[in-house]
Amino acid sequence: MVRTARLSGLQRDVLALYRKCLRAARAKPADTRPNFEAFARREFEKNIDRDKKDFQTIEFLLRKGERQLETYEAPNITNIAG
Repeated sequence: MVRTARLSGLQRDVLALYRKCLRAARAKPADTRPNFEAFARREFEKNIDRDKKDFQTIEFLLRKGERQLETYEAPNITNIAG
C-alpha cells in the first residue's frame, strides 16, 4: 500500500491557488494560454524552496497571488509577458 503525506492547510491553499491559476489560463485565448501557464509556474517555482514553517511569508504570498490572479482573470487581459 502506498502511503502519501498529508498536506497542511497552508499547503492545500497553495495547491488550490495554483489550480485556480491554471483554470484561469484556460479561459484565455488559445495562442496566449501557454504564456499564462508559464507565468504561473515561474511565480510558484520562485518560492519552491521556501521554509514550510515560514507561515507569515507564505500567507503574504498567497494573498499577493490571489490579487494577481484577480487582475489576470479580467477579460481585457489577453496576454502576459515576463
